[in-house]
Amino acid sequence: MQLYKRLRREYEHGLGSIRGVAQKYKVHRRTVRAALKNTVPPRRKVTPRKRTKMTLAIPFIDAILEKDFKAPFNQRHTAHQIWGRVQIEMPACDIGESTVRAYVRIRKAELDVTEQQTSSQAAAAWMMEVLHSGAALRVIEKELPSGAASSLVGFIKGGRFRERKKALAVLGRLRGIRTAVIARCLKMSRRTIGRYFSRFANGGLNALLLAKATKPNDDPERDQFLFSLLHSPPSAHGINRTSWRMDDLHRIMAESSHRTSRKRIRALIKRAGFKWRKAKVVLTSNDPEYHTKVGVIKQILSDLKEDGAFFSIDEYGPFAIKRKGGTKRVGPGEDYVVPQYQKSKGWLILTAALELSRNQITHFYSLKKNTEEMIKMADLLRAEYRTCRTIYLSWDAASWHISRKLFSHLEEVNQQAVQDGFPIVKTAPLPAGAQFLNVIESVFSGMAKGIIHNSDYPSAGAAKDAIDRYFKERNAFFVRCPKRAGRKIWGHERVPSEFSESNNCKDPLYR
Repeated sequence: MQLYKRLRREYEHGLGSIRGVAQKYKVHRRTVRAALKNTVPPRRKVTPRKRTKMTLAIPFIDAILEKDFKAPFNQRHTAHQIWGRVQIEMPACDIGESTVRAYVRIRKAELDVTEQQTSSQAAAAWMMEVLHSGAALRVIEKELPSGAASSLVGFIKGGRFRERKKALAVLGRLRGIRTAVIARCLKMSRRTIGRYFSRFANGGLNALLLAKATKPNDDPERDQFLFSLLHSPPSAHGINRTSWRMDDLHRIMAESSHRTSRKRIRALIKRAGFKWRKAKVVLTSNDPEYHTKVGVIKQILSDLKEDGAFFSIDEYGPFAIKRKGGTKRVGPGEDYVVPQYQKSKGWLILTAALELSRNQITHFYSLKKNTEEMIKMADLLRAEYRTCRTIYLSWDAASWHISRKLFSHLEEVNQQAVQDGFPIVKTAPLPAGAQFLNVIESVFSGMAKGIIHNSDYPSAGAAKDAIDRYFKERNAFFVRCPKRAGRKIWGHERVPSEFSESNNCKDPLYR
């Protein structure tokens, strides 16, 4: 084929004559003419050879093969057995075994194609007649008078498509049609047809038409209980372990009237994005008073009125002002890299409080994380929410959040609060090691995703301006739309900003 291409190219764009092309490539002029006439070389003519010895044995072999096609597979002759019979029954015909093998292989393929076409056509015609003719069904009822066969006929008349295929497959087997033929007609595998017939033979019609078990409906209460278990230590449930096992989860859920399978528990954990081998994702608390503290916070939130406010307080940082990495779209062939070592342009510590019922942020910037900054935040919230009667401050178990100086200051201001027209300040500390319950963490995650990652601010002042604008727009948005709606970045935070034991507010991907 490559020679023909070179000959045509040389004739069309080179010498331009048949004689010249033939002399250059040292081929005959007939070859050049053939290349110009045909794209591929024509096949050589094969002169059929006379089979003087094989001619005598062909009728004998054909008779054996035709008889074999009516017999079961395990009773058919092999090529070696046919050659042995030829040697015994026709001693005058001296032919080799390889010659017999070659002929048997070709003849079996021809007979198989013919037999497949004939049997498939007959089976397809019978099945179409069964489907569309009432007379054929009456004939089947006479041939197969058993009750189960009659019920199969009833499903063919008025059953669903899947049930009709099952009934047809079983009726075809009962009628004696080969499994391979039924499989070709119904576009099913032979294994499936064998399984259907085995079910019908062992269990009857009910086993054949057994419906699949329905999947259990989603149970939000069960899912909530499962994730609350993952966020609490096993010791809180009387288990002498520091991490959860599947057997323990399954047992505790069953004892708490939330019975579900281990497979379902694994699916729920996987769908929620939890991974057993990473403690950063599946956070737990080892506080022995975990349930007591969580219960107090839930009770405060359930009894919170319009003249009350509940604040989730925490610090973000310190973080350096430099070029930050992240995930973003890049053009084809473009590399997105961030230098590992950079000169810092400054650093920031953000101290913020999130009011849960109004979804408003109050923030300022600190130089240190200490008790003075918490006192400053408490005084700022007292002044900003002066119209409230009681405000609750909730934070994690950091040392400057639970210092004596802070509590003594709160006691002092509470004594003069009613006289001076300020709200009473109460604390609702989170359990130790339960940062995932701090609701403001989800807001920090959304802020980092929106304005910290992929950033390159020229100075700390520029970063402050971006943060101030972010919280200003966020507060204005939730004043207009109290519900969490809209296409702002804070409406697409990876975890909802609400207090729940099953909620991991501290997203490790955006800190």
